[in-house]
Amino acid sequence: MTDNAHFTPPLPGFETIKRFWDKRRGIIIAKILPGEFYVSKSDEAISTVLGSCISACIWDEVNQVGGMNHFLLPIQKTQGKTWGDPASYTTRYGNWAMEYLVNEVIKHGATRNNMKAKVFGGGKIINAMTTDVGNGNVEFVLEYLKLENIPIIAQDTGGPWPRKVMFDPLTGRAQVKKLRSMHNDTVQRRERQYANDVVQHETESNIELF
Repeated sequence: MTDNAHFTPPLPGFETIKRFWDKRRGIIIAKILPGEFYVSKSDEAISTVLGSCISACIWDEVNQVGGMNHFLLPIQKTQGKTWGDPASYTTRYGNWAMEYLVNEVIKHGATRNNMKAKVFGGGKIINAMTTDVGNGNVEFVLEYLKLENIPIIAQDTGGPWPRKVMFDPLTGRAQVKKLRSMHNDTVQRRERQYANDVVQHETESNIELF
């Protein structure tokens, strides 16, 4: 049987997410990068590597659907406004990142009463930053899930290391590996570029929630 024989198509809208067949685990893995998210109803895993970024894993085990995002809040530069201020870009961006995931999980069969969450990431791996971006990401996502009444079953956040996360969207099972011995250059470069893109997006567009 060829690897292609294992591939069920992704849900509509997620065709651009990189997926591959992991021979060792015998499963399809969807790999998401900063700024991406993925939702699935299939027997596959979702994986990402996190530094300062945060991932919320949300799933409905009863209806067998779940997803994961990977995002970083932009540093709020406007004096007197924080992520908790509805007028701040940081709040609007964070809500946008979370609402897309929640709405897609619901769209594909989840019910709010069954939804649960796990939270990962938010490390402080970019030492040059005076602002603890990771901690801000953690605070935001925990508050968001609290306000949405989505119970947090587990979390692994903070610390000075990146994490590799593997998530089963049907059962909610998650595996986390702290990459203590890994050189952080690749993760740092990726997150710096992503942070720059987010700031650029802030100056060029106006996100509207739905």
